Amino acid sequence: QVQLVESGGGLVQAGGSLKLSCAASGRTFSNYVLGWFRQPPGKEREFVAHITWNLGSTAYADSVKARFTISRDNAKNTVYLQMNSLKPEDTAVYYCGARRIGDMRYDYWGQGTQVTVSS
Repeated sequence: QVQLVESGGGLVQAGGSLKLSCAASGRTFSNYVLGWFRQPPGKEREFVAHITWNLGSTAYADSVKARFTISRDNAKNTVYLQMNSLKPEDTAVYYCGARRIGDMRYDYWGQGTQVTVSS
């Protein structure tokens, strides 16, 4: 059974940093893309960043480029999202998801972790 478990959310002041973790288990992810998404209050879920498990190729939403960094630790089966220079508009529930390389649909999702940025 595939499980994605996010952690690391919390309350931080604008300009601060947080590092989210997504622990993945239940299968090998060598042909998968692991992504971070977020859902701000009252809005739809949106893409933040993704990384390919095998090569470590990354992509980011324009709104977080140069502030957020996605990475993975293959030995720990964990994907991270380092978030710097946080803004109030980054406030959201952050979700980790996984999809096969080449697929558009994410097959697996975590339960989410709340990030709140105060002004």
